[in-house]
Amino acid sequence: MDRREFFTATRRSAPTSTAQPPRTLSGIDAYTGPWTEQEVVHLLKRTMFGAKRADVNYFKNLSMSQAVQELLNPTAQDPAPPVKEYVTSTTLGVNADANILQGTTWINDINNDGTVQSQRRASYKKWWTGVMINQDRSIREKLMLFLVDHFGNEITDIGVSNWTYRQHALIRQYALGNYKELVRNITKDLSMLRYLNGYLNNASAPDENYARELFELFTLGKGPDSQYTEADVKEAAKVLTGWQINFTTWQTIFTASRHSTANKTFSPFFNNTVITGRTGATAGDLELADLLNMVFSQGEVAKFIVRKLYRWFVYYTIDDNTEQQVIAPLATIFRNNNYELKPVLTALFQSQHFYDVLNRGCVIKNPADQVIGSIRELNTSFPTATDYLSNYSMWNLMSNWMTNMGMSLNDPPNVSGMPAYYQEPLFHEIWINADSLPKRNQFTDTMIATGYLVNGIRLKFDCVALAQTFLNPGNPNDLIDEAVDRFFRNPLSVNSKAQIKTQILLTGQQWDYYWTNAWMAYTANPTTANFNTVNSRLMNLFKYLFNLAEYQLI
Repeated sequence: MDRREFFTATRRSAPTSTAQPPRTLSGIDAYTGPWTEQEVVHLLKRTMFGAKRADVNYFKNLSMSQAVQELLNPTAQDPAPPVKEYVTSTTLGVNADANILQGTTWINDINNDGTVQSQRRASYKKWWTGVMINQDRSIREKLMLFLVDHFGNEITDIGVSNWTYRQHALIRQYALGNYKELVRNITKDLSMLRYLNGYLNNASAPDENYARELFELFTLGKGPDSQYTEADVKEAAKVLTGWQINFTTWQTIFTASRHSTANKTFSPFFNNTVITGRTGATAGDLELADLLNMVFSQGEVAKFIVRKLYRWFVYYTIDDNTEQQVIAPLATIFRNNNYELKPVLTALFQSQHFYDVLNRGCVIKNPADQVIGSIRELNTSFPTATDYLSNYSMWNLMSNWMTNMGMSLNDPPNVSGMPAYYQEPLFHEIWINADSLPKRNQFTDTMIATGYLVNGIRLKFDCVALAQTFLNPGNPNDLIDEAVDRFFRNPLSVNSKAQIKTQILLTGQQWDYYWTNAWMAYTANPTTANFNTVNSRLMNLFKYLFNLAEYQLI
């Protein structure tokens, strides 16, 4: 099946001419329309992983502005770091990870054992999965996934999980802060220095790897208005010479003798700027500041980052009208606020464009939206926090499901990140293919049918408990209506819902009371037999709904 044809029901139109009309005419003027549950769900599904019923009920009692402000101003503490939940298999009498006790964090322990680092890399991915599952009522975790992908470091290539965690913590520190400062700090970050060969960059043999990605992937992009030259990349590489990794202490160091002290001259795109070559211990920081001031003075930086934010949070197509009415004014806000991220996101999530009906239910879930979102929306129970072994084992299962669907946390295919957010023309349609779609369905089927038994604890979607949270689960029509409203962003036809009711809840019978009586019998007398009657039908109902194309959209 052609991926482009898979989810076109809500946006297919017959063009009347070769010129494509604007997809939508809305801009970033403040949204003044209805603030109902539909708008709340749209906001939450885009800024969090899933829209939990408790979160929907909470935010719909706030105004739109209050809801956005709360999402952008988290008050919860940063999550506790990952812990040693693995057991290292070693030669008899040798403990390769003796410094760290079971259940305590490994993030500050220097350990060069390959097996230990492999286990810590897995531990990091489990931990991050758990952090997303247990997220607070804020945009922080959705934004973390965006920014970690944006900087595109592959943990398997870096090798040292401790460094990856440090980079994660650095990004978390600036996720709702100043983007320019984040770029400055990440330039000297251990993982980045290792991944893009910055630690090898020296005056006698400048390495252009990081300089190239700094321009192309992290600041300016490669659009028609990003007219930096190959010579600019070479000059930027000279600016960045001298930064190294101390592989004994695991610290970033600057070695002045490896730094190019020559003046660095840039092209007319950068107004022929000359960065004066410095000497001494401060040369690296001083020239880095000059380089970033030069780069961030270009208007294209703000536009490039805003486009990436737009594709992550709104939609993947940016036509001329969206460029003029949304991207350009948001980029102006970004620049006028000295590259603070929060003002841009505030304007976006309070805009007419964000709540435009054409921007709802049009984005294909990424694997984290699919896995983490469904776990949260179905109120899936996990062990108590003190049972870290069971939790890490369960988080590992969920992390593996995301990997199977095409998203391995902190391990994109390359430095550009996940193809769904940069690969034209498909973009997020890449998430759906002949391999990934059956796995999405298999995930929800498995979680509904059997789930997973870990240390005697069952991780599973409880369909009966879910139905009990509905307003009128004894009425098959109301039950299906509420299920569709909760889990789909696009409606099902009356005929489709009637067919689902008859074939699944009524098991082919004609009268609604066939379900109503079964539900009432269970609630009045919850015997095993009565439970099995309603549970089997509800399991079939939710399996069917979660396998529909509509469930793949947010």
